[in-house]
Amino acid sequence: MSNPLTYFLNQYHPFSAAAEKYIEAAFISKTFKEGEELSAPGSINKELFFIVNGILRIMIRNEKGNEVTHYFLKENQFCTILNSFHNQIPAEECIQAACNCEVLYVNRNALLNLYKQVPYLHTLIDQITQQALIDKINIRNIYLGQDSANRYRLFMNRQADVARRVSLTDTASYLGITPQSLSRIRKQI
Repeated sequence: MSNPLTYFLNQYHPFSAAAEKYIEAAFISKTFKEGEELSAPGSINKELFFIVNGILRIMIRNEKGNEVTHYFLKENQFCTILNSFHNQIPAEECIQAACNCEVLYVNRNALLNLYKQVPYLHTLIDQITQQALIDKINIRNIYLGQDSANRYRLFMNRQADVARRVSLTDTASYLGITPQSLSRIRKQI
């Protein structure tokens, strides 16, 4: 079977066999169990992750110490805290496995070297991550102004594959409701 990352990238831009080898050599496979952090709050993000299997969540701990999920990312998506990764500054957010995950990752220095070997990869990854940011904003905007029940209905319609694989606590956090309210809503729907 071909490498999931190069298979994904070839859908956007055809790569030579040599370029594919460079990409495959730069990215390392790793698995994470549900709840494990890929990056901790307050740390500088030094890795770019490509999700092969599973769901990652970007979350933050609020002033009360509660976890607030900003977004879920699934297979065939890149994940990092962009501001921290690009500017090498500590991130308030962290990346956590929302379920068991397999990722391919590359550290920032190796990625910069890879861009020298495969120059058009830089533009391609930037375009893919920019589109992902637009998609993320569009999805989050759909939930704005909706009551809890409608936010849950929209989540189930728009992100059902994510809903089936993440915990109810993470779902409630993402939708901005308590787990108890989510349980009530699920019983009513």
